[in-house]
Amino acid sequence: MTVRPRHRGLSMLLAVLTLMLGLTGTATSAAATATTSAAATTGGTAKPTVVLVHGVFADSSGWNATITALQAAGFPVIAAANPLRDLAGDSAYVSSLVKTIPGPVIMVGHSYGGAVITNAARDNANVKALVYVAAFAPDQGETPLKLAERFPGSLLGGALVIRDFPGGGHDGYIDQAKFREVFAADLPVHVTRQMAVTQRPGSVDGLSGLSGVPAWKSVPSWYVIPTEDKVIPPAVQRFMAERAGSKVREVTGASHVVMQSRPDVVVRQILAAYSATR
Repeated sequence: MTVRPRHRGLSMLLAVLTLMLGLTGTATSAAATATTSAAATTGGTAKPTVVLVHGVFADSSGWNATITALQAAGFPVIAAANPLRDLAGDSAYVSSLVKTIPGPVIMVGHSYGGAVITNAARDNANVKALVYVAAFAPDQGETPLKLAERFPGSLLGGALVIRDFPGGGHDGYIDQAKFREVFAADLPVHVTRQMAVTQRPGSVDGLSGLSGVPAWKSVPSWYVIPTEDKVIPPAVQRFMAERAGSKVREVTGASHVVMQSRPDVVVRQILAAYSATR
């Protein structure tokens, strides 16, 4: 289902998000009506740590606007350095990080990072909510690469450049000439040129790894679906969100990097997860 934004806003976040969104010119009146003082939502209780997990072709800097807004609202935040080598190993690494965090945790995953949190949260009882941002939410035995092909609409396959690395592995990059169209069409050209150059590849063989028992079967989840995603087709995301029973927000016209072009929506979903599980 699609959840409509609530007009009760967090004003502290508005100022931060407006500044961060100045780069793309996407700050909207919706952000103004959706932001208010975070102090009103705390009730004097400690907030959960938000663990942000990036996906392939990106790094933790993609979360910068989200991080700034969450910190302004008083949330502890950790942006995990996802190894991008194989699903089992990446999930074990992020899981080990979560185990070091005292108190409740909200895990947020973008793209392949969604597959990682699906597995990393499984053995961590302190994880109270999962937030998927243009992300994979696989079931047991599924792989991210196969899920991306479940419905048409992805441009990723035709844009991949494969480079071998020592040990017989194969890294996937997005062709720099196609990067903006495929990955981040709603960001300025000067920004996507840098992103294309600095992209972190993911092991193609590793990304074909089978997912385990999904945490979303026992942990409540929220979803942000950008309607112009050319990496994971929106139809695939709707399928996964419905299967997981996620509470959904769709962002009209947004690309795969919706956390950069519309961080206000991502923050709203994280706050919704917090409010529902506190």
